[in-house]
Amino acid sequence: MIHLQRFTLASLLVSAALAPAEVIPTPSSGPAKATTSVEVSYVLVPFVVTDLKGLPVRNLRKRDVTLLVDGTPVKTDLFARSDDAPVSFTILLDGSGSMDLAGKLAGARAAVAALVEQKIPGDDFALFVFAEGEVREVVSFTEDTARVVAAVNAVKPFGRTAFFDALARMPDKSLLGKNGSRAIVLLTDGIDNASELSRDDLAALLEGVDVPVYPIGLRSPGSPVFPAPGQSLEALLNLEILGHVARLTGGRLAIVDEASRLPESIRLIEKDLRTQYLLGFTAAGTGPVRFRRIALRLSGPLRAIRVRAGYKGPAPPAKG
Repeated sequence: MIHLQRFTLASLLVSAALAPAEVIPTPSSGPAKATTSVEVSYVLVPFVVTDLKGLPVRNLRKRDVTLLVDGTPVKTDLFARSDDAPVSFTILLDGSGSMDLAGKLAGARAAVAALVEQKIPGDDFALFVFAEGEVREVVSFTEDTARVVAAVNAVKPFGRTAFFDALARMPDKSLLGKNGSRAIVLLTDGIDNASELSRDDLAALLEGVDVPVYPIGLRSPGSPVFPAPGQSLEALLNLEILGHVARLTGGRLAIVDEASRLPESIRLIEKDLRTQYLLGFTAAGTGPVRFRRIALRLSGPLRAIRVRAGYKGPAPPAKG
């Protein structure tokens, strides 16, 4: 069994090729439609397994897990388990004007405070804030959580929301963290009214992403934001797309309308990330480059699995 902390070299090599930037290009430069469309030759598949009570399963062995790509068993050359390994958290915070309504930004601040309070040695955090068509890197990856909290507390909401465009730019940025276990935590009220990307564009971009996205939808009863005629309040929150983002990337969606529930939502995110398994394989380079669906089959009793939807690349080697 290889511990997850021991194979962060791959992510570090990728990180070395990415230059950090304080401001990510705005939609006026064109939507980031190529951000995650690059084909891959080595595929990492993080996954989480829980029993029927929702408790993490920690005793899986390689022979217990079969990886399938487009329904065909695949030969893997990496199987590892994360036992309380440190995580690199990319926090993507909605700083638009709608977050100033009904205490939503206060809820986001409480969520970040809960996230950093549960840190373990080696965790690092980066903060990006999006508003009015711009995504700003406010705090680059650091273990100094006081900087992150201070930066979140200093955010002043303004402008329209373009969280589709902002989220599309995050997977590459998340690779700048030092840990092999990574996650994007999206804090938003989900009211997208300015993105150039459509829902379908965003879904296509995220199909091959190997970083789980954990959206936390911040909702307050009695919000003064009202839907258009014939549209529900739920539609304003874009629950469908937030849930789809979580499913595609292997994350978990939380909808929170009471600040008291935020620590529990954060605890569930951390529980996932501290108890991950990881499979890896080399795509063989045969067949067309396209999106290929991933599924897992476990031996033994019935258990729940959360895993990324797939990857974009050539066909993998079939299992002998």
